[in-house]
This record gives sequence, C-alpha cells and structure tokens, in this order.
Amino acid sequence: MIKGLFETHLFVQDLEKSIDFYTNVLKLEQYLYEDERRVALFWIGKPKQAMLGLWEKPKEEIDVRHFAFECDWEWVLNDSIPFLKSHNLNFWNFLNDNSEQPMVFANIPAIAIYFSDPDGHYLEFIGTLPGKHKPEKGSLVISYEEWLEMEKNEA
Repeated sequence: MIKGLFETHLFVQDLEKSIDFYTNVLKLEQYLYEDERRVALFWIGKPKQAMLGLWEKPKEEIDVRHFAFECDWEWVLNDSIPFLKSHNLNFWNFLNDNSEQPMVFANIPAIAIYFSDPDGHYLEFIGTLPGKHKPEKGSLVISYEEWLEMEKNEA
C-alpha cells in the first residue's frame, strides 16, 4: 500500500532566502513559484519522485503539519476511500463539490486524498499519474474524470 514519502511542506520566514538555499546549496530543482501565495515547490531527486514545498509564514507560525505517503495511483483512485472509511477516518479533497473522491493535482499530475491522524496532522495518500508534469497548470485541482478529459484533449 504505502511505498514512500512523496512530499513534505515547511513553513519558512523568508521565502527568497529559502529558495536560494534549496536551489543553490542543496541543488534542488524549483518547478513552481507563486508570489501571491508565497510558495515555492521543488523536486527532490528526479521530477515526480519527491517534492518539497516552502511556504512563507510569520516566525510564530512556523511548524511542520503535512505529510504525503506515496501509493500506486490505481490504489488511490479505487481503494483509498474504502480503506479510510473502513478505519473511520475523516477524509477530504479540494474539489469543493462535496464528493467522496480523490482529486487530481494537474501540475504534477497526481491523484490524492487527504485525511488526518489522531493529533490532527494532515496526511495524504498520493499516486503519480502517467504523463508529463505541467507546471503551467499551477495549483489546479480537478476530478479524475476532468483530468482524463484534459489528457484526451491535449493528445
């Protein structure tokens, strides 16, 4: 079921200073920057292998609160919701449609569902979908059906 850790996010006090460190010192590949949301995303290793997100926050708000577990995308699509329900875990997506389905992050592309642990930490099952990552899609979140249609239209 779980194959690894796909992403982690860190709060940072100075986004530009952190971008410089992760790009020039650690040699990570930055693939997304959103000034208005004050976020930068980096690949750890090969693209779509692991990701680090940096979010600028005031010093008093800096902590780690999100972990994503890498899974096979078919498992996320077909089995993650029944698994979460069978363990009475609350889960959610960012589709804003009250659906009980995983969502697709179009820029990666990956399919994911969020849930929380007993302490309220945000956890995620995520599986990378076939296809090329699309940084031009920004933080677009769509349903799996919408993603299939997008892929069909781009082919």
